[in-house]
Amino acid sequence: MTDAGEIPRVVFLDRDTLSPETRLRAPAFPHRMEVFATTAPAEVAERIRDADIVITNKAPLRREAIVGTQNLRLVAVAATGTDVVDLKACAERGVAVSNIRSYAVHTVPEHTFALIFALRRSIAAYRDAVIRGRWQEAGQFCFFDYPIRDLAGSTLGIIGDGVLGRAVADLGRALGMRVLFSAYKGASGMGPLYTPFDEVMRTSDVITLHSPLMPATRNMIAEREFALMERRPLLINTARGGLVDEEALAAALDRGQISGAGFDVVTQEPPPSDHPLMRLAGRPNVILTPHVAWASQEAIQSLADQLIDNVEAFWSGNPRNVVAP
Repeated sequence: MTDAGEIPRVVFLDRDTLSPETRLRAPAFPHRMEVFATTAPAEVAERIRDADIVITNKAPLRREAIVGTQNLRLVAVAATGTDVVDLKACAERGVAVSNIRSYAVHTVPEHTFALIFALRRSIAAYRDAVIRGRWQEAGQFCFFDYPIRDLAGSTLGIIGDGVLGRAVADLGRALGMRVLFSAYKGASGMGPLYTPFDEVMRTSDVITLHSPLMPATRNMIAEREFALMERRPLLINTARGGLVDEEALAAALDRGQISGAGFDVVTQEPPPSDHPLMRLAGRPNVILTPHVAWASQEAIQSLADQLIDNVEAFWSGNPRNVVAP
């Protein structure tokens, strides 16, 4: 632990995961701060060895790096998800972990519906067709190469009932959609506000994921679930890579079990060129964006401000947004 009066060392492992336009203010207490643009997994242990406070977004803090620290008191995660940190190892050593909350209540739902609109109305497919000269080839005022469907009157299945899932539900209702909140997979007796998971799979025209990635949610959409999707829904994932079995997703698109996929996240980021979603990305009914649903300028600035708020609150003895292991 840091001796009383000693100036704490703060280490930010991956500043480049926040946009260059984002202003990151200095904590309002005496400190020494070292900021790295990026940190490879093999570099983490050495860089945090004598840190009192570590800030990370995606640089992983695994057990071996955590147990090698001398003074570590706080890991401030610059995101809501904390799967990059071994929470159990931190708890064992008395290290607090904080995260960011409720900063993306506009940007993620808006991105979710951007994907839904684009796929439901085949916007990207028609844009590409126009660029290829298809309009001139058609020889009339319009052409009908790709499906266009209204959202009004369709069913929106939401998996994840947190602040983001609820915000997506509000947008869906405003557009005249029937909204279903899914019960947790395999759970029963959750009450009248929830629809059984399998029924959501069967009856939804659009399924959107807003769940954390945990052992219970990993690959929760896989071959079995795709087989249940009677209405050939759109599948949208702006939450976490790993919630969907990506090989099963490719097979479902090939079989026509779903009508399209809009993904902002994958299991490995950035994905290798042979990743299933990279192979699918050129299809007219697939949109893959590079994990930017959270990244409006307004949201990132809110995140950066809350991040330093968390650090200052902890150091003043009033920790906030602390994550339990």
